[in-house]
Amino acid sequence: MSDYKQTGSITTLHRLPGYELEKIEKELRRYSKRNPMTLLLPSLYSELEGPALENIIEELKKSEYINKIVICIDQADEEQFEKAKKFFDRLPQKKMILWNDGPRLRAIADSLEKAGLGPSEPGKGRNVWYCIGYILAANNSKAVALHDCDILTYSRDIPARLFYPIVSPALDYEFCKGYYTRVNSEGRLSGRVTRLFVQPLITSLKKLLGNTDYLEFLDAFRYPLSGEFSLSTDLLSAIRIPSDWGLEIGILSEAYRNMTPRRVCQVDIADNYDHKHQDMGTSDHDGGLSRMTYEIAKAVFRKLGTEGTTMDSSFFRALKAVYLREALDMLEKYDADAHINGLSIDINSETSTIEFFSGSILDAGEKYLHNPMEIPFIPNWNRVFSAFPDLPEQLLEAVELDNA
Repeated sequence: MSDYKQTGSITTLHRLPGYELEKIEKELRRYSKRNPMTLLLPSLYSELEGPALENIIEELKKSEYINKIVICIDQADEEQFEKAKKFFDRLPQKKMILWNDGPRLRAIADSLEKAGLGPSEPGKGRNVWYCIGYILAANNSKAVALHDCDILTYSRDIPARLFYPIVSPALDYEFCKGYYTRVNSEGRLSGRVTRLFVQPLITSLKKLLGNTDYLEFLDAFRYPLSGEFSLSTDLLSAIRIPSDWGLEIGILSEAYRNMTPRRVCQVDIADNYDHKHQDMGTSDHDGGLSRMTYEIAKAVFRKLGTEGTTMDSSFFRALKAVYLREALDMLEKYDADAHINGLSIDINSETSTIEFFSGSILDAGEKYLHNPMEIPFIPNWNRVFSAFPDLPEQLLEAVELDNA
């Protein structure tokens, strides 16, 4: 970003003239001796065959300060897991691959699910949760960063700028969120769910409810749906991971619950960010952006409920009306921004998208009213290890045997 203005309740770490990747990597190599860093990579097996991961591996080979890389593979049979081990073997760092569908980790998962302490639904939330369990069991990290494996515009600036605020002794942060610009290869603004749903939804809620601390906290993030973040391992054991598609908003809610905003920051990690794009999905919210917006709205409503906010059917009808106006006004701003930068926005398509997204607000509101006590979070690992004291050793043994 070209400015350096600080707004909102959290610190923004911009990319300013004078930034040198090699300089902060040199510092990170020094810090890594006392503050070991672990990079967490949640991945589907299909992403090993995609266009992004090959470049990600080549960039990470140069990130010598990373002490360990933990890769979590979903939807892989035994033959595919063996291929995955060979694929990631090029990385010079210490590494472990969690084979989530393998018999050893599946047996552990079955026992946790039977006790009501493990996620039963597959997905990124479950994948990340088991990775966190393994990292805590290994107990050899001070900071953990996470990013997706489908980033087409990846550079090693991403992990460097994520880790730096957590491990630098000159700074005092426990949670760091990445942000960036989203422009696709065709010169169109991307990030529809952030631009056309999350931002106007938060603005609409602030109009109806006033400036609550929680809404101010969410509104401070430039890209709240970024899948790239870092945190201290002290925080890692306390946070609860959402099991649905509200993962990113849920993680922010946990950061809000567990610490003061003074210990939270966001960092500019890329000039541009592009990855695989979701389709719209259908109005029954079974997939695509439809499901994403529906579960994001549910996550926000549940958190507001725990903050003492009273919501009923008339509230959600009013919220939908305010959202439509706010989203359309925001679309005009993005259209102007696109024009001056030589980019394009399809006004008709994006207006239809806003109208489609508005249905998620009412449906999520009805779901919340029907079952306000729904608990979408997977228990944190402090609770799980308390219930199963020997689980850390079981996890370590299972992963080591799979990687042998």
